[in-house]
Amino acid sequence: MNERAPLMSSAPFADVRAFRTLSRAVALCLAAAAVVVVATPASAQLRRNDGPSLTPRIPGDRALSKELKIAGVPTTSDYIVAVVNQELITHTEVDKRVSRIQDASAPGTRLPPFEELRRQVLDALIDEKVQISYARVIGLNVGDAELDQAIENVAAQNQLTLSELRQRMAVDGLDYDRYRSSLREQLLLQRLREREVTSRIPLSEEEVTNFLATDPAAQTETALNLAHILITVPERATPAQVAQLQAKAEDLQRRVAAGENFAQLVKQHSDDSNTRNEGGAFGMRELSRLPELFVNAAQGLKVGQVAPVVRSNAGFHIVKLLERESSAQATYTQQRARHILLRSTPQADTGVLVNRLNEIRKQIVDGQTSFAQMARQHSEDGSGAKGGELGWASPGQFVPEFEKALLSLQPGQISEPVVSRFGVHLIQLIERREAQLSDAQRREAARSVLRERKFEATYEEWARELRAAAYVEMRDAP
Repeated sequence: MNERAPLMSSAPFADVRAFRTLSRAVALCLAAAAVVVVATPASAQLRRNDGPSLTPRIPGDRALSKELKIAGVPTTSDYIVAVVNQELITHTEVDKRVSRIQDASAPGTRLPPFEELRRQVLDALIDEKVQISYARVIGLNVGDAELDQAIENVAAQNQLTLSELRQRMAVDGLDYDRYRSSLREQLLLQRLREREVTSRIPLSEEEVTNFLATDPAAQTETALNLAHILITVPERATPAQVAQLQAKAEDLQRRVAAGENFAQLVKQHSDDSNTRNEGGAFGMRELSRLPELFVNAAQGLKVGQVAPVVRSNAGFHIVKLLERESSAQATYTQQRARHILLRSTPQADTGVLVNRLNEIRKQIVDGQTSFAQMARQHSEDGSGAKGGELGWASPGQFVPEFEKALLSLQPGQISEPVVSRFGVHLIQLIERREAQLSDAQRREAARSVLRERKFEATYEEWARELRAAAYVEMRDAP
C-alpha cells in the first residue's frame, strides 16, 4: 500500500499548478456583487486559498462566526417568500444571507442598494434550492459520517471540542441541528456542481496543443503565492503612532527572517481579516492580480524568504514568498516532509488527539526526543516505521489542510496539530526543491486552465437549464 495514501486528496496529479489564469470562489455564498461563481475539481486544488472555506471558522470568544448564522433559529415574524419544487425559502433565510454578505464585506466595498442586494440574494437562493432538489432526485447525498467529520474539523480548527462547539452555539442562540442541515446542503451543492458541470465542459486534444503553442499564459505567465502580515496605520495617525507601528512591523519581519512561524504570527498580529485564517496567504495569482508593491517586494526572493517591510495606504506589510511559478520554465515546487498521524475514531475525540500531539511537539521542540523517534512510537500511518517520512511530494498530492500547513513551514519547522479527514497530524518540513514538468504534466496543467476558463459559462448554462425545468412560486409578504 502506498504510504502516502492516507493523505491523498481526490484530485489527481493532473492538478499541478503550472498555469493559472482565473480566480474563483466556491458558490456557497454571494460575493460582494452577488455573483455566484463555482469551483471545479481541478481548481479546488489549484486555488485552495482564493475563496471561502466550506467549513466556517469561529473567529472569537464572544460570538460564533457569521457564517454559522445561516443556521439560526426561526422567529415568529418569519414567512415563506418562495417555493422551489418542494423546497421552501423564508424571509428570515434571505435576511440572514444578506446580513452575512454585509458583515463579510471589506471596508470600502460598494454593495448594491439594499433592495437590489436582497433581490440578488433571493435569486441565488432559488438556484441553490433548485440544485439541491435535483441532487436528491439523482441520489446524491452527504453521509452522517462525512458531515460529522466536517463539523469536528470546524471545532478543532477553532481549538474547541465538539461539546464546546455545541455549548457555544447554544449560548449564541443557534440551533445545532439547523447548522448540521445547512452544512450538509452546502457540501451537497459542491459535490453536485463538480460532478455535473465538469462533465459538460468540451475539451479536445487539439485545444490543449493550441493552448501550449500560442496562449501567453503557457509561454510567459508568471504567478506568485504571497502571504503577508498587515499592520494597519489609522487614517489620522500621528507621526509618533506611525513610528510605533513601523517599529512593530520591523520587529515582526526580523522574527520571521529568523525562522519564527509566519502563520502563527499572522494569527496573532495581522489586521487583514480576509487572509488571517489562511496564514496570510493570497493563493497563487498572476502578477497582474497582485499589488505592484507586493510584486516589487518579492523580486529577488527565494521561496520561503521574507521581504523588508513595505508601506501602502493601508499600513505596513511583511511579505513572504510561498511559491513562484513560471510556465515558460515549466517548473513546480516539490516538498519533502514527515508527519505523525493520530487517526480519528468515534472513541477518540479530536480535541484529545490535538492535546496529545501538542505534548509530543513540545518534547521534540525542547530537544527531549526526535521527530522520527516519536513518529515510530506514535504514528498510526504506514510511514511511521520510516520515522514519518513521506518522500518528495508535488502540489495537489496531499489533502488541502495538510498541504496548506506544509506551505506555511520553513525547512526544519514543525507545525501545530493539523486536523484533516483522516485524523490529526504533526508535520515537519524537511526541504523544498524546484522540479521540471514533464510534457504530460504540462498538458494536464493546460487542461486544468482550459476547464477553469470554461467552467463559469458552463455552470451558468447548466443552472439556467435546471431552473427552467423547476417549479418556482414567488409569494408576497403577509
